Amino acid sequence: MNEINKTSGHPKGLYFLFFTEMWERFSYYGMRAIFILFMTKVLLLNDAAASEIYGSYTGLVYLTPLLGGYLCDKFLGNRRSIVIGGFLMALGQFFMFLSASTGGSMGVTLMWAGLTSLIIGNGFFKPNISTMVGQLYPANDRRIDSAFTIFYMGINLGAFFSPLVCGSMDFKWGFLAACLGMVVSLISFIVYQKKYLISEEGKEIGLPVKPLDLKNILVIIGSIGIIFFMLNFKQMFKSDLDIISYFIYGAMIVMPIIILSDKSLSKIEMKRIVVIFILAFFVIFFWGAFEQAGASLTLFADRQTDRTIFGWEMPASYFQSINPLAVISLAPVFTLIWGFLYVRKMEPSSPYKMAFGLALVALGYVVIAIAVKGLGVEDKVSMWWLIGLYVIHTMGELCLSPIGLSMVSKLAPLRLSSLMMGTWFLANAAANKFAGTLSALIPPTAGAEATTAPIVYPSILGMQITNLYEFFMLFIIMTGVAAAILFVLSSWLQKMMDEKNTGAEAA
Repeated sequence: MNEINKTSGHPKGLYFLFFTEMWERFSYYGMRAIFILFMTKVLLLNDAAASEIYGSYTGLVYLTPLLGGYLCDKFLGNRRSIVIGGFLMALGQFFMFLSASTGGSMGVTLMWAGLTSLIIGNGFFKPNISTMVGQLYPANDRRIDSAFTIFYMGINLGAFFSPLVCGSMDFKWGFLAACLGMVVSLISFIVYQKKYLISEEGKEIGLPVKPLDLKNILVIIGSIGIIFFMLNFKQMFKSDLDIISYFIYGAMIVMPIIILSDKSLSKIEMKRIVVIFILAFFVIFFWGAFEQAGASLTLFADRQTDRTIFGWEMPASYFQSINPLAVISLAPVFTLIWGFLYVRKMEPSSPYKMAFGLALVALGYVVIAIAVKGLGVEDKVSMWWLIGLYVIHTMGELCLSPIGLSMVSKLAPLRLSSLMMGTWFLANAAANKFAGTLSALIPPTAGAEATTAPIVYPSILGMQITNLYEFFMLFIIMTGVAAAILFVLSSWLQKMMDEKNTGAEAA
Protein backbone atom coordinates (compact mmCIF):
# COMPACT_ATOMS: atom_id res chain seq x y z
CA MET A 1 0.00 0.00 0.00
CA ASN A 2 3.00 2.28 0.51
CA GLU A 3 4.10 1.94 -3.11
CA ILE A 4 3.41 5.09 -5.05
CA ASN A 5 2.55 4.66 -8.69
CA LYS A 6 2.97 7.70 -10.92
CA THR A 7 1.06 8.71 -14.01
CA SER A 8 2.59 11.46 -16.15
CA GLY A 9 4.90 12.36 -13.29
CA HIS A 10 2.13 12.73 -10.69
CA PRO A 11 1.00 10.39 -7.88
CA LYS A 12 -2.30 8.56 -8.37
CA GLY A 13 -3.61 10.34 -5.30
CA LEU A 14 -3.89 13.51 -7.41
CA TYR A 15 -6.30 11.82 -9.81
CA PHE A 16 -8.28 10.34 -6.93
CA LEU A 17 -8.72 13.83 -5.44
CA PHE A 18 -9.52 15.05 -8.98
CA PHE A 19 -12.40 12.55 -9.18
CA THR A 20 -13.71 13.33 -5.68
CA GLU A 21 -13.64 17.08 -6.27
CA MET A 22 -15.16 16.72 -9.75
CA TRP A 23 -18.37 15.20 -8.37
CA GLU A 24 -18.53 17.63 -5.46
CA ARG A 25 -18.24 20.51 -7.94
CA PHE A 26 -20.92 18.87 -10.11
CA SER A 27 -23.16 19.14 -7.06
CA TYR A 28 -22.25 22.73 -6.21
CA TYR A 29 -22.34 24.21 -9.71
CA GLY A 30 -25.44 22.26 -10.70
CA MET A 31 -27.29 23.84 -7.80
CA ARG A 32 -25.75 27.27 -8.44
CA ALA A 33 -26.73 27.23 -12.12
CA ILE A 34 -30.43 27.12 -11.30
CA PHE A 35 -30.48 28.78 -7.86
CA ILE A 36 -31.31 32.40 -8.75
CA LEU A 37 -33.81 31.30 -11.43
CA PHE A 38 -35.46 29.01 -8.84
CA MET A 39 -35.80 31.89 -6.37
CA THR A 40 -37.28 34.31 -8.94
CA LYS A 41 -39.54 31.83 -10.73
CA VAL A 42 -40.68 29.36 -8.04
CA LEU A 43 -40.33 31.25 -4.75
CA LEU A 44 -41.30 34.49 -6.60
CA LEU A 45 -38.63 36.66 -4.99
CA ASN A 46 -37.68 39.93 -6.69
CA ASP A 47 -34.27 40.33 -8.37
CA ALA A 48 -32.69 42.33 -5.55
CA ALA A 49 -33.80 39.93 -2.80
CA ALA A 50 -32.74 36.87 -4.81
CA SER A 51 -29.35 38.48 -5.57
CA GLU A 52 -28.74 39.25 -1.89
CA ILE A 53 -29.63 35.67 -0.88
CA TYR A 54 -27.37 34.36 -3.64
CA GLY A 55 -24.53 36.53 -2.35
CA SER A 56 -25.14 35.49 1.27
CA TYR A 57 -25.14 31.81 0.36
CA THR A 58 -22.06 31.86 -1.86
CA GLY A 59 -20.31 34.18 0.58
CA LEU A 60 -20.91 31.95 3.60
CA VAL A 61 -19.88 28.92 1.53
CA TYR A 62 -16.41 30.44 1.39
CA LEU A 63 -16.41 31.71 4.99
CA THR A 64 -16.99 28.41 6.79
CA PRO A 65 -13.67 26.92 5.54
CA LEU A 66 -12.14 28.97 8.38
CA LEU A 67 -13.99 26.78 10.90
CA GLY A 68 -13.37 23.63 8.88
CA GLY A 69 -9.67 24.44 8.48
CA TYR A 70 -9.24 25.06 12.21
CA LEU A 71 -11.01 21.86 13.28
CA CYS A 72 -9.06 19.90 10.68
CA ASP A 73 -5.67 21.19 11.84
CA LYS A 74 -6.43 20.67 15.54
CA PHE A 75 -8.57 17.53 15.60
CA LEU A 76 -10.19 15.92 12.59
CA GLY A 77 -7.50 15.70 9.92
CA ASN A 78 -8.31 16.15 6.22
CA ARG A 79 -9.97 12.79 5.61
CA ARG A 80 -12.54 12.91 8.39
CA SER A 81 -13.34 16.56 7.62
CA ILE A 82 -14.08 15.69 3.99
CA VAL A 83 -16.43 12.86 4.99
CA ILE A 84 -18.37 15.11 7.40
CA GLY A 85 -18.57 17.86 4.80
CA GLY A 86 -19.69 15.54 2.04
CA PHE A 87 -22.52 14.12 4.15
CA LEU A 88 -23.81 17.58 5.11
CA MET A 89 -23.73 18.80 1.51
CA ALA A 90 -25.65 15.78 0.24
CA LEU A 91 -28.24 16.45 2.96
CA GLY A 92 -28.40 20.12 1.96
CA GLN A 93 -29.08 19.33 -1.69
CA PHE A 94 -31.86 16.99 -0.61
CA PHE A 95 -33.43 19.83 1.39
CA MET A 96 -33.29 21.96 -1.78
CA PHE A 97 -35.13 19.17 -3.64
CA LEU A 98 -37.83 19.25 -0.94
CA SER A 99 -37.95 23.05 -1.14
CA ALA A 100 -38.57 23.00 -4.88
CA SER A 101 -41.15 20.23 -4.45
CA THR A 102 -43.07 22.19 -1.81
CA GLY A 103 -42.84 25.87 -2.78
CA GLY A 104 -44.52 28.66 -0.82
CA SER A 105 -43.50 29.64 2.72
CA MET A 106 -42.60 26.03 3.59
CA GLY A 107 -40.38 25.96 0.51
CA VAL A 108 -38.54 29.05 1.78
CA THR A 109 -37.99 27.43 5.20
CA LEU A 110 -36.69 24.24 3.58
CA MET A 111 -34.41 26.37 1.41
CA TRP A 112 -32.87 27.92 4.55
CA ALA A 113 -32.29 24.44 5.97
CA GLY A 114 -30.71 23.30 2.71
CA LEU A 115 -28.45 26.35 2.44
CA THR A 116 -27.33 25.94 6.06
CA SER A 117 -26.30 22.30 5.49
CA LEU A 118 -24.53 23.19 2.24
CA ILE A 119 -22.66 26.09 3.85
CA ILE A 120 -21.41 24.12 6.88
CA GLY A 121 -20.62 21.04 4.76
CA ASN A 122 -18.58 23.06 2.31
CA GLY A 123 -16.60 24.49 5.22
CA PHE A 124 -15.36 21.02 6.11
CA PHE A 125 -14.87 19.81 2.54
CA LYS A 126 -13.40 22.68 0.52
CA PRO A 127 -10.14 23.73 2.27
CA ASN A 128 -9.14 20.18 3.15
CA ILE A 129 -9.30 18.59 -0.27
CA SER A 130 -7.30 21.51 -1.75
CA THR A 131 -4.68 21.21 1.01
CA MET A 132 -4.25 17.47 0.39
CA VAL A 133 -3.14 18.13 -3.19
CA GLY A 134 -0.09 19.96 -1.87
CA GLN A 135 0.60 17.26 0.75
CA LEU A 136 1.07 14.61 -1.96
CA TYR A 137 4.37 16.24 -2.99
CA PRO A 138 7.70 17.00 -1.30
CA ALA A 139 8.25 20.63 -0.18
CA ASN A 140 9.07 23.10 -2.97
CA ASP A 141 8.31 20.54 -5.69
CA ARG A 142 8.03 22.23 -9.09
CA ARG A 143 5.15 19.86 -10.04
CA ILE A 144 2.82 21.46 -7.47
CA ASP A 145 1.84 24.20 -9.94
CA SER A 146 0.87 21.74 -12.66
CA ALA A 147 -0.82 19.52 -10.05
CA PHE A 148 -3.13 22.35 -9.04
CA THR A 149 -3.88 23.10 -12.70
CA ILE A 150 -4.80 19.42 -13.25
CA PHE A 151 -6.88 19.49 -10.07
CA TYR A 152 -8.55 22.67 -11.30
CA MET A 153 -9.53 20.87 -14.49
CA GLY A 154 -11.33 18.28 -12.35
CA ILE A 155 -13.29 21.09 -10.73
CA ASN A 156 -14.27 22.40 -14.13
CA LEU A 157 -15.15 19.03 -15.61
CA GLY A 158 -17.82 18.68 -12.92
CA ALA A 159 -18.83 22.30 -13.38
CA PHE A 160 -19.24 21.78 -17.15
CA PHE A 161 -21.68 18.86 -17.01
CA SER A 162 -23.74 20.02 -14.03
CA PRO A 163 -25.56 23.03 -15.61
CA LEU A 164 -26.35 20.88 -18.67
CA VAL A 165 -27.85 18.16 -16.45
CA CYS A 166 -29.44 20.18 -13.65
CA GLY A 167 -30.58 22.98 -15.95
CA SER A 168 -32.32 20.67 -18.42
CA MET A 169 -35.04 19.54 -16.02
CA ASP A 170 -37.55 20.83 -13.52
CA PHE A 171 -35.94 22.64 -10.58
CA LYS A 172 -36.68 19.89 -8.05
CA TRP A 173 -35.09 17.19 -10.22
CA GLY A 174 -32.14 19.49 -10.85
CA PHE A 175 -31.52 19.74 -7.10
CA LEU A 176 -31.93 15.98 -6.73
CA ALA A 177 -29.32 15.42 -9.47
CA ALA A 178 -26.97 17.71 -7.53
CA CYS A 179 -27.65 15.61 -4.42
CA LEU A 180 -26.75 12.39 -6.25
CA GLY A 181 -23.51 13.95 -7.51
CA MET A 182 -22.50 14.69 -3.93
CA VAL A 183 -23.34 11.12 -2.88
CA VAL A 184 -21.04 9.74 -5.62
CA SER A 185 -18.22 12.00 -4.41
CA LEU A 186 -18.68 10.96 -0.78
CA ILE A 187 -18.90 7.21 -1.37
CA SER A 188 -15.86 7.12 -3.67
CA PHE A 189 -13.78 9.03 -1.13
CA ILE A 190 -14.74 6.74 1.76
CA VAL A 191 -14.00 3.58 -0.23
CA TYR A 192 -10.63 4.54 -1.78
CA GLN A 193 -9.02 7.02 0.63
CA LYS A 194 -6.67 4.49 2.25
CA LYS A 195 -5.44 3.23 -1.11
CA TYR A 196 -4.52 6.52 -2.74
CA LEU A 197 -3.90 9.20 -0.10
CA ILE A 198 -0.20 8.47 0.40
CA SER A 199 2.69 10.91 -0.01
CA GLU A 200 5.69 10.12 -2.21
CA GLU A 201 7.62 9.31 0.97
CA GLY A 202 5.10 6.51 1.59
CA LYS A 203 3.25 8.19 4.48
CA GLU A 204 -0.52 8.30 4.76
CA ILE A 205 -1.75 11.88 4.65
CA GLY A 206 -4.77 13.59 6.17
CA LEU A 207 -5.12 11.34 9.22
CA PRO A 208 -6.96 12.54 12.38
CA VAL A 209 -4.80 14.59 14.78
CA LYS A 210 -6.68 13.75 17.98
CA PRO A 211 -10.25 12.97 19.07
CA LEU A 212 -12.76 15.81 18.78
CA ASP A 213 -13.67 17.09 22.26
CA LEU A 214 -17.11 18.13 23.52
CA LYS A 215 -16.26 21.83 23.37
CA ASN A 216 -15.61 21.75 19.64
CA ILE A 217 -18.61 19.52 18.95
CA LEU A 218 -20.68 22.27 20.57
CA VAL A 219 -18.87 24.82 18.36
CA ILE A 220 -20.01 22.91 15.26
CA ILE A 221 -23.61 22.69 16.48
CA GLY A 222 -23.55 26.36 17.46
CA SER A 223 -22.20 27.35 14.05
CA ILE A 224 -25.07 25.54 12.33
CA GLY A 225 -27.55 27.42 14.53
CA ILE A 226 -25.87 30.79 13.93
CA ILE A 227 -25.84 30.40 10.14
CA PHE A 228 -29.49 29.29 10.06
CA PHE A 229 -30.35 32.32 12.20
CA MET A 230 -28.41 34.75 9.97
CA LEU A 231 -30.05 33.42 6.81
CA ASN A 232 -33.50 33.81 8.43
CA PHE A 233 -32.81 37.13 10.16
CA LYS A 234 -34.48 39.47 7.65
CA GLN A 235 -37.58 37.29 7.40
CA MET A 236 -37.87 36.65 11.14
CA PHE A 237 -37.51 40.28 12.22
CA LYS A 238 -38.86 42.02 9.10
CA SER A 239 -35.60 43.94 9.00
CA ASP A 240 -33.47 45.35 6.17
CA LEU A 241 -30.29 44.90 8.22
CA ASP A 242 -27.91 42.54 6.40
CA ILE A 243 -26.03 40.98 9.31
CA ILE A 244 -24.30 38.49 6.99
CA SER A 245 -22.41 41.37 5.35
CA TYR A 246 -21.12 42.55 8.73
CA PHE A 247 -20.19 38.99 9.66
CA ILE A 248 -18.24 38.28 6.45
CA TYR A 249 -16.52 41.64 6.08
CA GLY A 250 -15.77 41.67 9.80
CA ALA A 251 -14.07 38.28 9.52
CA MET A 252 -12.02 39.64 6.62
CA ILE A 253 -10.59 42.26 8.99
CA VAL A 254 -10.28 40.14 12.15
CA MET A 255 -8.60 37.02 10.71
CA PRO A 256 -5.44 38.75 9.44
CA ILE A 257 -5.04 40.45 12.83
CA ILE A 258 -5.36 37.12 14.67
CA ILE A 259 -2.95 35.25 12.38
CA LEU A 260 -0.33 38.01 12.20
CA SER A 261 -0.33 38.34 16.01
CA ASP A 262 1.02 34.76 16.29
CA LYS A 263 4.40 35.23 17.99
CA SER A 264 5.72 31.91 16.66
CA LEU A 265 5.87 33.31 13.11
CA SER A 266 9.36 33.98 11.79
CA LYS A 267 10.15 37.17 9.86
CA ILE A 268 10.05 35.33 6.52
CA GLU A 269 6.76 33.60 7.40
CA MET A 270 5.28 36.95 8.43
CA LYS A 271 6.20 38.55 5.09
CA ARG A 272 4.73 35.71 3.07
CA ILE A 273 1.48 35.76 5.02
CA VAL A 274 1.24 39.53 4.43
CA VAL A 275 1.59 38.86 0.68
CA ILE A 276 -1.26 36.34 0.87
CA PHE A 277 -3.51 38.90 2.58
CA ILE A 278 -2.69 41.71 0.15
CA LEU A 279 -3.40 39.51 -2.87
CA ALA A 280 -6.56 38.26 -1.16
CA PHE A 281 -7.81 41.87 -1.08
CA PHE A 282 -7.42 42.19 -4.86
CA VAL A 283 -9.07 38.81 -5.35
CA ILE A 284 -12.27 40.31 -3.91
CA PHE A 285 -12.63 42.60 -6.93
CA PHE A 286 -11.93 39.79 -9.38
CA TRP A 287 -14.49 37.37 -7.96
CA GLY A 288 -17.00 40.14 -7.26
CA ALA A 289 -17.12 40.70 -11.02
CA PHE A 290 -16.56 37.11 -12.12
CA GLU A 291 -19.30 35.63 -9.90
CA GLN A 292 -22.01 37.63 -11.66
CA ALA A 293 -22.16 34.45 -13.76
CA GLY A 294 -24.55 32.85 -11.28
CA ALA A 295 -26.45 36.05 -10.53
CA SER A 296 -26.99 39.10 -12.79
CA LEU A 297 -25.51 37.45 -15.90
CA THR A 298 -27.89 34.50 -15.49
CA LEU A 299 -30.82 36.94 -15.28
CA PHE A 300 -29.43 38.75 -18.34
CA ALA A 301 -29.12 35.42 -20.20
CA ASP A 302 -32.69 34.52 -19.26
CA ARG A 303 -34.31 37.81 -20.24
CA GLN A 304 -32.23 39.75 -22.76
CA THR A 305 -30.16 37.18 -24.63
CA ASP A 306 -31.37 35.49 -27.81
CA ARG A 307 -30.96 31.80 -26.90
CA THR A 308 -32.72 30.31 -29.93
CA ILE A 309 -30.78 27.69 -31.91
CA PHE A 310 -32.60 26.18 -34.95
CA GLY A 311 -35.95 26.80 -33.27
CA TRP A 312 -34.87 25.42 -29.87
CA GLU A 313 -34.51 27.82 -26.96
CA MET A 314 -31.48 26.91 -24.87
CA PRO A 315 -31.96 27.11 -21.08
CA ALA A 316 -30.27 30.18 -19.56
CA SER A 317 -28.37 27.97 -17.10
CA TYR A 318 -26.47 26.35 -20.01
CA PHE A 319 -24.30 29.47 -20.34
CA GLN A 320 -22.65 28.51 -17.07
CA SER A 321 -21.08 25.53 -18.83
CA ILE A 322 -19.08 27.84 -21.12
CA ASN A 323 -16.59 28.81 -18.44
CA PRO A 324 -15.65 25.28 -17.30
CA LEU A 325 -15.49 24.08 -20.92
CA ALA A 326 -13.10 26.93 -21.71
CA VAL A 327 -11.03 26.05 -18.62
CA ILE A 328 -10.73 22.42 -19.74
CA SER A 329 -9.69 23.59 -23.22
CA LEU A 330 -7.35 26.40 -22.18
CA ALA A 331 -5.75 25.08 -18.97
CA PRO A 332 -3.24 22.87 -20.88
CA VAL A 333 -2.41 25.85 -23.10
CA PHE A 334 -1.68 28.05 -20.08
CA THR A 335 0.40 25.28 -18.50
CA LEU A 336 2.51 25.11 -21.67
CA ILE A 337 2.84 28.89 -21.78
CA TRP A 338 4.01 29.11 -18.15
CA GLY A 339 6.41 26.20 -18.73
CA PHE A 340 7.79 27.79 -21.90
CA LEU A 341 8.39 31.08 -20.08
CA TYR A 342 9.83 29.34 -17.01
CA VAL A 343 12.52 27.56 -19.03
CA ARG A 344 13.54 30.92 -20.50
CA LYS A 345 13.41 32.64 -17.08
CA MET A 346 10.63 34.90 -18.31
CA GLU A 347 7.69 33.52 -16.31
CA PRO A 348 5.82 36.31 -14.49
CA SER A 349 5.43 36.03 -10.72
CA SER A 350 2.12 35.21 -9.03
CA PRO A 351 1.20 38.90 -8.42
CA TYR A 352 1.74 39.78 -12.09
CA LYS A 353 -0.34 36.81 -13.23
CA MET A 354 -3.14 37.86 -10.92
CA ALA A 355 -3.00 41.44 -12.22
CA PHE A 356 -3.38 40.03 -15.76
CA GLY A 357 -6.43 38.12 -14.49
CA LEU A 358 -8.08 41.31 -13.24
CA ALA A 359 -7.36 43.09 -16.53
CA LEU A 360 -8.97 40.28 -18.50
CA VAL A 361 -12.16 40.28 -16.43
CA ALA A 362 -12.42 44.03 -17.11
CA LEU A 363 -11.98 43.32 -20.84
CA GLY A 364 -14.82 40.79 -20.72
CA TYR A 365 -17.18 43.47 -19.43
CA VAL A 366 -15.99 45.84 -22.15
CA VAL A 367 -17.27 43.28 -24.68
CA ILE A 368 -20.72 42.95 -23.09
CA ALA A 369 -20.98 46.73 -22.54
CA ILE A 370 -20.50 47.25 -26.28
CA ALA A 371 -23.31 44.73 -26.93
CA VAL A 372 -25.86 46.39 -24.63
CA LYS A 373 -25.14 50.05 -25.43
CA GLY A 374 -28.45 51.56 -26.50
CA LEU A 375 -30.31 48.27 -25.83
CA GLY A 376 -34.00 48.65 -24.93
CA VAL A 377 -35.63 46.65 -22.11
CA GLU A 378 -37.53 44.56 -24.67
CA ASP A 379 -34.51 43.95 -26.92
CA LYS A 380 -32.17 40.94 -26.93
CA VAL A 381 -28.52 40.53 -27.89
CA SER A 382 -26.85 37.67 -29.70
CA MET A 383 -25.63 34.92 -27.41
CA TRP A 384 -22.14 35.27 -28.94
CA TRP A 385 -21.51 38.44 -26.94
CA LEU A 386 -22.15 36.58 -23.69
CA ILE A 387 -20.08 33.61 -24.86
CA GLY A 388 -17.22 36.01 -25.64
CA LEU A 389 -17.42 37.48 -22.13
CA TYR A 390 -17.24 34.04 -20.51
CA VAL A 391 -14.24 32.95 -22.61
CA ILE A 392 -12.28 36.12 -21.79
CA HIS A 393 -13.20 35.75 -18.10
CA THR A 394 -11.93 32.17 -18.22
CA MET A 395 -8.53 33.36 -19.40
CA GLY A 396 -8.49 35.75 -16.47
CA GLU A 397 -9.48 32.96 -14.11
CA LEU A 398 -6.59 30.77 -15.31
CA CYS A 399 -4.20 33.63 -14.55
CA LEU A 400 -5.55 33.98 -11.02
CA SER A 401 -7.36 31.09 -9.40
CA PRO A 402 -5.07 28.02 -9.70
CA ILE A 403 -2.06 30.30 -9.24
CA GLY A 404 -3.57 31.62 -6.01
CA LEU A 405 -4.20 28.12 -4.64
CA SER A 406 -0.66 27.06 -5.50
CA MET A 407 0.79 30.21 -3.94
CA VAL A 408 -1.03 29.70 -0.63
CA SER A 409 0.04 26.05 -0.55
CA LYS A 410 3.71 27.07 -0.94
CA LEU A 411 3.86 30.26 1.14
CA ALA A 412 1.75 29.24 4.16
CA PRO A 413 3.61 27.66 7.13
CA LEU A 414 2.84 23.93 7.21
CA ARG A 415 1.34 24.11 10.71
CA LEU A 416 -1.16 26.70 9.46
CA SER A 417 -1.73 25.27 5.98
CA SER A 418 -5.45 24.48 6.24
CA LEU A 419 -6.19 27.66 8.20
CA MET A 420 -4.40 29.80 5.59
CA MET A 421 -6.23 28.00 2.78
CA GLY A 422 -9.45 28.75 4.68
CA THR A 423 -8.36 32.38 4.99
CA TRP A 424 -7.75 32.52 1.23
CA PHE A 425 -11.30 31.32 0.72
CA LEU A 426 -12.39 34.08 3.13
CA ALA A 427 -11.49 36.55 0.38
CA ASN A 428 -13.80 34.54 -1.89
CA ALA A 429 -16.48 34.83 0.80
CA ALA A 430 -16.24 38.61 0.82
CA ALA A 431 -16.14 38.63 -2.98
CA ASN A 432 -19.24 36.46 -3.36
CA LYS A 433 -21.20 38.52 -0.86
CA PHE A 434 -20.00 41.61 -2.74
CA ALA A 435 -21.11 39.95 -6.00
CA GLY A 436 -24.63 39.52 -4.64
CA THR A 437 -24.74 43.18 -3.57
CA LEU A 438 -23.56 44.28 -7.03
CA SER A 439 -26.02 41.94 -8.77
CA ALA A 440 -28.86 43.62 -6.86
CA LEU A 441 -27.97 46.81 -8.79
CA ILE A 442 -29.11 45.33 -12.12
CA PRO A 443 -31.80 47.67 -13.52
CA PRO A 444 -35.35 46.44 -14.16
CA THR A 445 -35.74 44.52 -17.43
CA ALA A 446 -38.57 43.10 -19.50
CA GLY A 447 -38.49 39.66 -17.90
CA ALA A 448 -38.54 40.82 -14.29
CA GLU A 449 -41.36 40.31 -11.84
CA ALA A 450 -44.66 41.91 -12.82
CA THR A 451 -45.58 44.94 -10.72
CA THR A 452 -47.87 47.97 -10.88
CA ALA A 453 -45.54 50.04 -8.67
CA PRO A 454 -43.41 52.79 -10.22
CA ILE A 455 -40.04 51.62 -11.57
CA VAL A 456 -37.27 52.27 -9.06
CA TYR A 457 -33.76 52.29 -10.44
CA PRO A 458 -30.94 51.13 -8.16
CA SER A 459 -28.12 53.49 -7.24
CA ILE A 460 -24.56 53.29 -5.92
CA LEU A 461 -22.50 56.14 -4.44
CA GLY A 462 -25.30 58.52 -5.36
CA MET A 463 -25.36 57.48 -9.04
CA GLN A 464 -28.49 55.87 -10.52
CA ILE A 465 -28.11 52.83 -12.76
CA THR A 466 -30.83 53.12 -15.37
CA ASN A 467 -29.63 50.68 -18.04
CA LEU A 468 -27.42 47.66 -18.58
CA TYR A 469 -24.62 49.70 -20.16
CA GLU A 470 -24.21 51.71 -16.94
CA PHE A 471 -24.45 48.50 -14.93
CA PHE A 472 -21.63 46.78 -16.83
CA MET A 473 -19.48 49.95 -16.82
CA LEU A 474 -19.41 49.64 -13.03
CA PHE A 475 -17.48 46.35 -13.35
CA ILE A 476 -15.11 47.74 -16.00
CA ILE A 477 -14.07 50.63 -13.75
CA MET A 478 -13.80 48.48 -10.60
CA THR A 479 -11.64 45.70 -12.04
CA GLY A 480 -9.65 47.99 -14.34
CA VAL A 481 -8.50 50.21 -11.46
CA ALA A 482 -7.71 47.17 -9.28
CA ALA A 483 -5.61 45.63 -12.09
CA ALA A 484 -3.62 48.85 -12.57
CA ILE A 485 -2.81 49.12 -8.84
CA LEU A 486 -1.78 45.46 -8.60
CA PHE A 487 0.55 45.82 -11.60
CA VAL A 488 2.29 48.67 -9.77
CA LEU A 489 2.62 46.66 -6.55
CA SER A 490 3.69 43.36 -8.12
CA SER A 491 7.47 43.85 -8.00
CA TRP A 492 7.35 44.76 -4.31
CA LEU A 493 5.13 41.78 -3.52
CA GLN A 494 7.49 39.47 -5.42
CA LYS A 495 10.36 40.58 -3.15
CA MET A 496 8.19 40.05 -0.06
CA MET A 497 7.63 36.43 -1.11
CA ASP A 498 11.39 35.88 -0.63
CA GLU A 499 11.62 33.37 -3.45
CA LYS A 500 15.42 33.00 -3.43
CA ASN A 501 15.39 31.91 0.18
CA THR A 502 13.54 28.68 -0.61
CA GLY A 503 13.76 28.37 -4.38
CA ALA A 504 10.04 27.65 -4.24
CA GLU A 505 8.47 30.31 -6.46
CA ALA A 506 7.94 29.50 -10.09
CA ALA A 507 4.30 30.49 -10.34
